[in-house]
Amino acid sequence: MADVIRVPNAKIALSTASVYPERTPDAFELAARLGYDGVEIMVGADPVSQDIDVIERLSDHYQVPVLAIHAPCLLVTQRVWGRDPWAKLVKAQKAAERLGASTVVVHPPFRWQRDYARDFETGLARMRDETDITFAVENMFPLRARGNDVVPYSPGWNPIDYDFPQVTLDLSHTAVSGSDAMEMAAKLGDRLAHLHLADGIGVTNKDEHLVPGRGNQPCAQMLERLANTGYSGLVVLEINTRKAASRTERIDDLAEGLAFARLHLAAST
Repeated sequence: MADVIRVPNAKIALSTASVYPERTPDAFELAARLGYDGVEIMVGADPVSQDIDVIERLSDHYQVPVLAIHAPCLLVTQRVWGRDPWAKLVKAQKAAERLGASTVVVHPPFRWQRDYARDFETGLARMRDETDITFAVENMFPLRARGNDVVPYSPGWNPIDYDFPQVTLDLSHTAVSGSDAMEMAAKLGDRLAHLHLADGIGVTNKDEHLVPGRGNQPCAQMLERLANTGYSGLVVLEINTRKAASRTERIDDLAEGLAFARLHLAAST
């Protein structure tokens, strides 16, 4: 009897960050054109990414659902949606609820956000009790300076070490940190709720976000593992296309990433 191919219910989304320096509306257009299941909104410097009314209209116009919200946690977005990190998470939660997204992606606090860091685990637990939205804490990476690791996050860069019920696993970040991505996924088990699909070769202090298959991370094996375990979270293509020589090249990269995900997010039974 021939093998039967089983494809999980997991949806494949395009991160709006993947089209930079194009903007959020372009991400909706390209997600619709290429056949993504939806988008993850990276809330950032682009004013459209911050405006839930406009995002709602874009989603309706292109018939592309918003599947996740990436809260503004980056160094370059410290003032987006205000400076209070808890207020940012509440706003991300409200945006997700209004737009029908299932997940808010959040980074661990920076070490200098002392009050936020001290209450981070208990605060997230409290928010989870108030909503059906999943708060998926993302793995980050240490920085290396003069042969030493410098960790700018508290309680740490690796959410596997802490009691977060849901985690985002980013395969570009595993490259930077030198982590074994498959081992991390195995340790996470059902806590793995969200995947940022990208690649990297492990350049020191460089978060590469390559098209999957162009680095040394186990992107194909990870997707196949998720298919075998009946994964029902999101797979989000989060790649860097800012150096694309043309819009055509950017679109080709986004199409290649989607094809890679669809090919490997399947399991023989």
